[in-house]
Amino acid sequence: MSSSDLCRRCGLCCDGNLFSHVPLEHAEVDAARRQGLEVVRLAGGAPALRQGCPALHARQCSVYEARPEGCRRYGCRLLGALTRQTVSLEEALAVVERAHALLAEVARGLEPEPDRFSSVLERARFASWGGVDGSSSSTNAARERAEAFLDEHFHGGPRRFEPFAGA
Repeated sequence: MSSSDLCRRCGLCCDGNLFSHVPLEHAEVDAARRQGLEVVRLAGGAPALRQGCPALHARQCSVYEARPEGCRRYGCRLLGALTRQTVSLEEALAVVERAHALLAEVARGLEPEPDRFSSVLERARFASWGGVDGSSSSTNAARERAEAFLDEHFHGGPRRFEPFAGA
């Protein structure tokens, strides 16, 4: 098994729980739209993909071979640890499963949202900020646990799309 096996069994960088947007090069916009990806403009006018990505199916990218450069460059902290061999693939997969379990715990406290690819954490934040019914203190606590876990194991620093050191 390779480090790409971790990515194919994770999907967190694409589901919107780690990032709300992925930067695009201007030359990638038309191709992204042809693939059915949602292209938006950031505040400064730069193009980006809105996350959760509709190309993500069962934790896997359905446009992986033609994915944008921003997606190709990104490598999470956990992938870096696997590449440096400071964690085994089995340990890394256990971290991924724990992250998904924490997100499922948050989701159980939220109303379903069938019409949009909004992430669990985005929905939980909006429910908390807006005082929406269903946003209980236990859901907020679950959200905070999930965010802390994702920060520790996946972000590990600034949330930027820079060249991955392990590539």
